Amino acid sequence: MTDLEQYVRAEGRDEWVKKLRAKINELGITYIYYQFISVTGRIVGKGIPADHWESTAERGFQLVYGSTANLFLDRHSNYIGYGPEASELVGIPDPETFVQLPWDKRVGRVFCTLFRNREEEADPGAYLTSDCRGNLRQIHERFKRDHNGLHLRHGTEPEMIWLKKGPDGNPAGGFSKPYCYHIDQFESLRPVVLKVIEYARAMGIDMIQGDHEDSPGQLELNFAFDEALRTCDRLTTYRQICAQVAREFDLIACFMCKPFMGVSASGCHHNISLWRGGEDVVNTFKQSSLPGLEGSFTYQRQGENTFLPLPGQTKPGPIGLNCIGGVMEHLPALTAIGCSTVNSYRRLWDTGFWAPVYADWGYQNRTCGLRVSAQGRLEYRAVDAMVNPYLMAAALLKAFDDGIRRKVDPGQPEQRNIYRAMEEGKQVRKLPMSLGEALDKLEQDEVIKSALPGEMLRVYMHYKRDEWERFLATVTEWDLKTYLDCLP
Repeated sequence: MTDLEQYVRAEGRDEWVKKLRAKINELGITYIYYQFISVTGRIVGKGIPADHWESTAERGFQLVYGSTANLFLDRHSNYIGYGPEASELVGIPDPETFVQLPWDKRVGRVFCTLFRNREEEADPGAYLTSDCRGNLRQIHERFKRDHNGLHLRHGTEPEMIWLKKGPDGNPAGGFSKPYCYHIDQFESLRPVVLKVIEYARAMGIDMIQGDHEDSPGQLELNFAFDEALRTCDRLTTYRQICAQVAREFDLIACFMCKPFMGVSASGCHHNISLWRGGEDVVNTFKQSSLPGLEGSFTYQRQGENTFLPLPGQTKPGPIGLNCIGGVMEHLPALTAIGCSTVNSYRRLWDTGFWAPVYADWGYQNRTCGLRVSAQGRLEYRAVDAMVNPYLMAAALLKAFDDGIRRKVDPGQPEQRNIYRAMEEGKQVRKLPMSLGEALDKLEQDEVIKSALPGEMLRVYMHYKRDEWERFLATVTEWDLKTYLDCLP
């Protein structure tokens, strides 16, 4: 059987399909969004009446391959990744991810896995390798097999900025003042915050804390960590929720990394650890009936955290140290995934705002690219609000895998401010300081490239090289201010 046939006929899937029909009927769902994630993290897909659930679960839906690259043209008017002659993908829904949209309870949403068309001459019905979500699932499963059940659990810190909307519909500055942790500024956005939390909980996201950050209108609302794929799905869902709340309050939900200079950018730190064992627990948030299937409300808990220090020590355990070593060795290439836009590098150039510029690690040391933020977890810092979380998690797994296999020693943790350490003679590698440089580092790194298997690397590089070239081929306001009247 093809990958597609095996997926549709997997043990237990028929039961999930039947459970979802019952949930559709219970909730009165009439329409379903079948969604997947493009190479840039954009949410794309189709909407189909709920009457067709069983047939769509069996046969899937079709959409052009180029939708995995947003169906965008490059600067030479060529479609990125796939031309108009390419086949259409087949999207198969994952019923366990189904949940009702709280802002319109007639509508549900379900994540999908993508496959090559059934009629393709080469590899018909195979997994579509430009499906970043499907790739993460396969890479994670392979990692578990290769490392005796080790699996990635992580949480993210999704900073973003709420912008006011001007009469013309364009941004008119941040909603609040740039006062970090200021409750009064947090209070000014209270209606927005509470609506985001309301919707998030209804969609299975366990919100745990939040604060006002130090840019105008900048909030960070955190949710509980979980197994890697579910965390990525929840970050994607969180972004959808913010976009909806922005529509309701006539604001702009901005995930752009650096809309303002002179204040902090929007990061998306990843707090990561490797575990063995554990169990899935359904978090019902004290609801009598879940507005979706339990897969959206499930969290992995308990088990052995292999990043915890050994008895009597303070350093992470041996596996954790090897993983730090792997990340440090591949940090330049990882930067092309975590800092994926031209704008990302404004964050690194605007010094003095705690952005990670150097490839080092330490304890609670925010001047390093990786820090031990608490016993048993590492905070990966070279990642911002525009990240595609599926690509990032897959790339981190590949860096972990390499560090564990080769037992890479990360060296001693840096306890000093990294800038002072360098003044005292320490030699530290600097991260790439432009998207173009980061893409060069990615192309030179076979380990991190393997996190973008098959066609994914080609599609990603085409998209991002074009983005960089478009920037280089653009006359900006800076050009005009600097050169317009410099002669004679």
